[in-house]
Amino acid sequence: MIILAIETSCDDTGIALIKVDSKKKAKIKVLSNIVSSQIEIHKKYGGVYPFLAKREHEKNLPLVFEKAMKQAKNPKIDVVAVTVGPGLEPCLWTGVNFAKKLVKKLKVSMIPINHIEAHIYANFLKPKFDFKKVFPAISLIVSGGHTQIILVKTFGDYKILGETRDDAAGECFDKVARMLGLGYPGGPVIEKKAKEFKSRTSKLEISLPRPMMHQKNYDFSFSGLKTAALYHFKSQKPKVQKSQKYIKSMAHELQQAIIDVLIYKTLKAAKEYNVKSIILGGGVSANKELRKQFKKNIKKELLNVSCYLPDVKYSTDNALMITLTAYYLLKNKDKRWKKTIVNANLRL
Repeated sequence: MIILAIETSCDDTGIALIKVDSKKKAKIKVLSNIVSSQIEIHKKYGGVYPFLAKREHEKNLPLVFEKAMKQAKNPKIDVVAVTVGPGLEPCLWTGVNFAKKLVKKLKVSMIPINHIEAHIYANFLKPKFDFKKVFPAISLIVSGGHTQIILVKTFGDYKILGETRDDAAGECFDKVARMLGLGYPGGPVIEKKAKEFKSRTSKLEISLPRPMMHQKNYDFSFSGLKTAALYHFKSQKPKVQKSQKYIKSMAHELQQAIIDVLIYKTLKAAKEYNVKSIILGGGVSANKELRKQFKKNIKKELLNVSCYLPDVKYSTDNALMITLTAYYLLKNKDKRWKKTIVNANLRL
């Protein structure tokens, strides 16, 4: 079986193809996974401009499709999967309309996919996983648009335990990076500057809050963290604001504040619900320091809990995770997809 997937939920145009060997020991072979980024286009806006992103998707989709098909050696497609939400509605419709035309031409089925669910299953490229050993699980999905803690009871059975009440973690990275003059996207450059910070040689001390960390719920709020960073920044002289010492120190403290909150709440949920594993997903899960500290803390506090981290290249938005989710939907004979329509605020 050949599955083709389309991902246009935000500013990345993605198309991927996988081949699934339907024998008893199923194998998934990645035939192609092409992503066309719009970062350079949106940099000057400090974020994604939806209708500009839509225009770029319309321009890129035929080119990305051709490249993906060529790389996959033009196989016969059996199923087309496409992201239908959550995301930016103009962008989502671009991908869905392209998928509809493709489905009509090829006379195959179309499977609508939930973008958040796909981030969970980006961890399971090899179908050898026995989900009975993985679930129940706590999944942390953390990106520019989402920060959620999800209880995954079993495949297709989810409960959102907590989510951001304002800014997502990735959005906080972006806004503080812009404040520091580091450009967009903020996550990678904040991570880079934080790594360059040397505590032993820096006399500059910055202390930021860990919002909602010790509240009884599993919700997040990163708007206050962004505001605290802004107040500290404004309290400094212009010369200090522009200094590398200050920028690196702020980047380090901001990153650690976000990591502390994410890890504390995720592990707390894992303990309360007595889960078998913790699953990370979303663009921020590509952060190396976050991954390192997550593994360290899980090993220290939850000895019998497995930790699943997606390959860094599959953490950010991509179509491969859409193909994988489609595969697991079909494998588990899950019919939810037949009722799914485009919804920018789609929930699990």
